[in-house]
Amino acid sequence: MAQTHSKPRQRAEIAFGKAQSQFAARQRVVAERDSLLLVREEKTTRLREARLAKELATGVAAISKRA
Repeated sequence: MAQTHSKPRQRAEIAFGKAQSQFAARQRVVAERDSLLLVREEKTTRLREARLAKELATGVAAISKRA
């Protein structure tokens, strides 16, 4: 059985549904942004580690040549 609600109740239900939809959309955007930030941080960490490893290898090679 379908319930019929008063006009103000129907408008309130519609407004609430829109607010919920906007909230869900905002949450999706925030989650996507957080995901992108995490990926960027991971990439930065990998690149930093690779650079430091290369600098260490270069330094070791330079020291080996002197000896």
